Amino acid sequence: MSFAHLPPIDPAQLRERRERVFLLLAGIFLGTLAMLNILGISRFIALASFTPGESGSWTWGQWGEVPFALAVGVLPYPVTFLCTDLISEFYGRRRANFLVLVGLILNLWVVFILWVGGILPVVPAMDAVTNLPDPADPQYAFFAIRHMAFVAVLASMAAYLVAQFVDVQLFHYWKKLTHGKALWLRNNASTVVSQLVDTVAVILITHYYAGALPVVEDRPIGGQLMVFIATGYAFKLVAALIDTPLVYAAVAMLKPYLRIDPVQVPHDGPADPLADPVAVGAAVTPAPAESDDLDDGDEPVGRSLWRDD
Repeated sequence: MSFAHLPPIDPAQLRERRERVFLLLAGIFLGTLAMLNILGISRFIALASFTPGESGSWTWGQWGEVPFALAVGVLPYPVTFLCTDLISEFYGRRRANFLVLVGLILNLWVVFILWVGGILPVVPAMDAVTNLPDPADPQYAFFAIRHMAFVAVLASMAAYLVAQFVDVQLFHYWKKLTHGKALWLRNNASTVVSQLVDTVAVILITHYYAGALPVVEDRPIGGQLMVFIATGYAFKLVAALIDTPLVYAAVAMLKPYLRIDPVQVPHDGPADPLADPVAVGAAVTPAPAESDDLDDGDEPVGRSLWRDD
């Protein structure tokens, strides 16, 4: 796709556009990731429950014998896949993979701050069973969130790394296989598989390591875990279906704005996706000649701060 029909744009202005869009997508991704791991398993939302019997009965919005519930941290999770898909589409696999690693570092930073905040004086007396202070203590909320965040981050990070890398790899596998066509296929195929991996891993780790799932002790655990996996995965599948038209709309809007045709973006992304307009067919105005008066530390126009080489 050529953008010659669009008004010419100065390379510096185009670079600024691309930097802002990348920063926006990365910020939403990282902010959502930090939020969902802090909220994590602080609350489980009962969507419905089923009571077995001859006829069986459903109860909506209440707990029952077979509950269909979601951790509140799952609610914003599909947004992270939307962001990585768009970054993969416009900036390439390498930059999307880098963002996944930054997400891991961010969550380790969150855990570190929560850990430091919990050991600095004055630390309240902890209950030997719950390892939390008395509920009447003003510090109870912090230590309860701290405890749940540790559990949530451990469970989600193990699943997150695998799921996000699977998502990025499959996204580009389908993009390469279809020669950049069929955006709906790579968007859904990558997300469906990666979110199954994520859901299974999170549920198993949360239960067997942290014991934090609201399970009924006197009932077989296997069936209950399968219900939690099925509920979480069903939610993510619905979110993926809703996500597809949003991806198409975002791509249609960002193509002319960024002057990037995703079909022409190399598998690993251009060497400099934020400041190489010619590589993707954008019409640009000549950059002003570099002045001899530039200080040694100044950046010449057109050079990206994001260059990898």
